Amino acid sequence: VQLQASGGGLVQARGSLRLSCAASGGTFSGYSVGWFRQAPGKGREFVAAIKSHGGTTYYADSVKGRFAVSRDNGKDTVSLQMNSLRPEDTAVYYCAAGSVIVGQIRAPTAYAYWGQGTLVTVSS
Repeated sequence: VQLQASGGGLVQARGSLRLSCAASGGTFSGYSVGWFRQAPGKGREFVAAIKSHGGTTYYADSVKGRFAVSRDNGKDTVSLQMNSLRPEDTAVYYCAAGSVIVGQIRAPTAYAYWGQGTLVTVSS
């Protein structure tokens, strides 16, 4: 399965962006899908995730209440709606998919498939 993340760009603080993750060469409807981000000079950080069945969602404390993850299995896409963006949200955002147990949902190493990343820049 190949993943393609899109929707990044430059936005002012308090603005919004919507990222999308699309699958090709297979389907990720049976996988959990996570969003991670990596700021310059920092490690990869968990942002949000959505389970394959039931659609349970998980969020990092830093984005809870501002970001929302959703999936459309019919279109094989997962979206990350980002509102009230802050300069500290600036990073390359990656989507990832895999058969992930709940206890590992925030661990990058639990995901087998990764997209190439899309840059989000939030200006103050």
